[in-house]
Amino acid sequence: MNTSFKSKLIIFAALAIAACVPAMPASASYTPPVSTLRIGLFFDSTALPSANLQNVSGFGSGFEFGYYDNNRQFQSIGAWTGEPAISMVMDRNMIWYPGDGTSPGEYREGTEGSVVLGCFHIQVDTPYNTFEEAQAASESYLNSYVKFDSGQFFVFVGQFTTREAASNLIDSAGLSNCSVNAGTSNTIVVVRTGTNQILFEYDYGGAQHLAVVPLPANNAKPETWFKNNRYTGGFQYARRGGALLTVVNYVDVEDYVKGILPYEMNNAWPIEALKAQACCARTYALSSLNRHSAHGADLCVEEHCQVYRGRFLANERTDTAVNETSGMYITYNGSLCQTFYASSNGGASENSENVWTEALPYLRGVIDPYEADVASRIPQYNWTITYTPEQITQRLRDRGTDCAKIVKMAVSQYTPTGNVLTVTMTDENGAQWRFSKRSQIISALGTPTQRFDVGNNAWSPGTILVNDPPQFVNIDSEYYAIDGSGNTVARRGGDVFAITGSGSIEEVTGNDAPDSAGGDGMVNGVFVIRGSGRGHNVGMSQWGAYSMAEYHGKNYVEIIKFYYTGVDVG
Repeated sequence: MNTSFKSKLIIFAALAIAACVPAMPASASYTPPVSTLRIGLFFDSTALPSANLQNVSGFGSGFEFGYYDNNRQFQSIGAWTGEPAISMVMDRNMIWYPGDGTSPGEYREGTEGSVVLGCFHIQVDTPYNTFEEAQAASESYLNSYVKFDSGQFFVFVGQFTTREAASNLIDSAGLSNCSVNAGTSNTIVVVRTGTNQILFEYDYGGAQHLAVVPLPANNAKPETWFKNNRYTGGFQYARRGGALLTVVNYVDVEDYVKGILPYEMNNAWPIEALKAQACCARTYALSSLNRHSAHGADLCVEEHCQVYRGRFLANERTDTAVNETSGMYITYNGSLCQTFYASSNGGASENSENVWTEALPYLRGVIDPYEADVASRIPQYNWTITYTPEQITQRLRDRGTDCAKIVKMAVSQYTPTGNVLTVTMTDENGAQWRFSKRSQIISALGTPTQRFDVGNNAWSPGTILVNDPPQFVNIDSEYYAIDGSGNTVARRGGDVFAITGSGSIEEVTGNDAPDSAGGDGMVNGVFVIRGSGRGHNVGMSQWGAYSMAEYHGKNYVEIIKFYYTGVDVG
């Protein structure tokens, strides 16, 4: 908003006090296409040489082996082990490295160590149709185990670090109908963790990947320790491209949300905020199926998708939030929404097209009065970034902008909710460089959000102040404007109107940029950028949801409908 224009506005507002009946939770109506999600725990650059599992139920619980079909259903091959602690390993010469107390042990490639696992084996060449038949036959040999190979079972004996050592045993023991087998680039070996005792081998030529499912104890839902986290569901192991192990957790949708909730939102927060987060997480997951299909997964476990760490931080409160919203999805005209959310928006969310590219009707920016109640508790909510002219010039050049020394910086366009749409910089040759929307602005300036101003402005972008002392217009309530004839005009919702000096009523959009102190955006020779919030400004503010639930009595449906325009919850 331009300072001169601002001085012409006289705004009188009164907040109406209205009885508010909380919205009742909707009944579930959306039916998802799948009930099981594939979560990529480790893949691509994070793929593993080995992966340990431990059945939480303890001794004798063990695991069952098989594969997942195209419908995401586990298909048992009839093989199992009663060992509660197992490791899936590449079929290469491996050494066991014990953990150091902070990280679990693992197998790594090598041949020198106290526990060495060899990749050369003796195969008894008689095939069997079932695991039980092969296991019974294996009792005739020492150090034997069963391998599943492309639909058939074979007895294998021993493990050796060289082909010669395996061949010598065949000759010295006079074994017949045997050959040396070193596996393929798809072979996965299952061992008792921390030892070189092989329990099972699996190779389906890459057509089907090994699935390992924990066996239950006392009819309780089994859980599994993996990498110091606790998970439900089963695990798939694949050596994609013959390399390290890709690990994918096949997990029920509701159990997945239980493994997200305490990592995306504090597990002690108000139950209605947790319910809102559960609905957002569930909806986001189902709207993002096959996002990592190249690695056999729907979603990853990081912020790129949603932070998922399993059951370790889950408690009764977070489980209740999931259970009481079970099957609830956020839809717009019957279709799933992309329910983006972030820690805080700094005072206003934003239209999706002003941040990224696509204009989604339910991702409309809203002025957010709720974060103000908890701003002092939000980590790094208010922030300041400074650059010398030399620093910002070098930053731009490092990112491909061929500019001379930058001498001026200003916000040249705001959005209707007061977030920054475009920043313009001017170099000493008079050339102007414009940076618009999130990717360009963040790259150029490194700001946490698009909600900021440049220089030493007293005006805060996007805030509409009324009365004396000034206070925010609460757009969640009804407010009034008085026209030039003295008539009172009531408004409700996100459109804010003001009276100009001529008495006409005009919408306050906040698109005009204020003047920076000194006209160049610098304070004492340094460019100063002051802003608020931490996130992408699209969708739900998690801290705003906290405030709505804790201090304003809003339920999860009301929270969702405030941040996502025109949606249904059911």
